Amino acid sequence: MNENNDDMELVWGLSAIAKIIGRTVRQTHYMLSNGLLPAKQIGNRWVAERGKLIRFFMEDAA
Repeated sequence: MNENNDDMELVWGLSAIAKIIGRTVRQTHYMLSNGLLPAKQIGNRWVAERGKLIRFFMEDAA
């Protein structure tokens, strides 16, 4: 993976996404299930781009 392209670093799984956004797994599941986070469900697993998650919360805080 290209070190300069952090935006494409994929985060797999509910607990990994929860850790990045600083929420509990339960809160994160709610947010994902209701389309409140920039992520997709592939099979039974959630996946998100790390850069999009961080930008999403930075915009929210501004």
